[in-house]
Amino acid sequence: MSISIKTLPNPEHFVGHKACGGCGGSLIVRWVLKVLGEKTHVVIPAGCMSAVGFIYPQMALGVNAIISPFAATGAVLSGIAAVVRAKGLTDVPVVGFAGDGATADIGLQSLSGALDRREKIIYICYDNEAYMNTGIQKSGATPWGVRTTTSPRGFRPELDAPKKDLLRIAAAHGIPYAATASVGYANDLLKKIEKAGQVDGPSFLHIFAPCPTGWGCEADATVQLGKSVVDTGLWPLLEWESRQLTINRQPKKFAPLEEYLAGQGRYRNITEDEIAALEAVRDRNWRELRAWNIHSSVNPDFG
Repeated sequence: MSISIKTLPNPEHFVGHKACGGCGGSLIVRWVLKVLGEKTHVVIPAGCMSAVGFIYPQMALGVNAIISPFAATGAVLSGIAAVVRAKGLTDVPVVGFAGDGATADIGLQSLSGALDRREKIIYICYDNEAYMNTGIQKSGATPWGVRTTTSPRGFRPELDAPKKDLLRIAAAHGIPYAATASVGYANDLLKKIEKAGQVDGPSFLHIFAPCPTGWGCEADATVQLGKSVVDTGLWPLLEWESRQLTINRQPKKFAPLEEYLAGQGRYRNITEDEIAALEAVRDRNWRELRAWNIHSSVNPDFG
């Protein structure tokens, strides 16, 4: 039976955590561990998921897990994977959960080294688009137009760099599998987790993970935002496999950006001209995607 949100295994391996209401990152950890199972070995660097999951004596993780230094997720994953390989174990997934700051910025070198070593690991970036655990500071994955505590004005095109394209960075290492996903499209996300678990070598998943606390939105908006960001074209659902790029969902027409931006305090001061600039960036990104060795895909999960 094909895995879906309705067929997820019952055992829970991430319970009793102290995450904020509506935390996209905690939802990702829960789903991943349900897919990969109780033998999973987990590495989490300093950040939201380590802060909410390793609060003694109420430990939320029901599998073997370790907190790594902020910059060392990839290195610790590689070490555990090497031990698993040396022991001849073939059914022990080795998974890292790191935020966008620990992936796109502080841990980028460590991630690159891990991908180069070709160990059998799954590296998951849960992207909430800022350093949420330390005060909502701007990261290399913070998009244009967003207010953070270190960019309070929000949109400054003369200064802001574009959001780092982590999928392309991972794919440039020639790894077997890389993909983007979103909590708003659960079945697509679950199937990509399952596929990553079957890869003989490193795989990389970049998953959109709304943060109501940092974004200034309602706690029950997480899944809807995860859908809206895909439907507006701001977060394409992609797979890099066998050196080909597959676009898993190609909207015939993008939903208006206002539908996604509304209700997020971090976009409170964005202007019509700035929204038009965001649309232009989105359209340029899609032109580049469609020209990048596209392998068409039809996914029944999207109708």
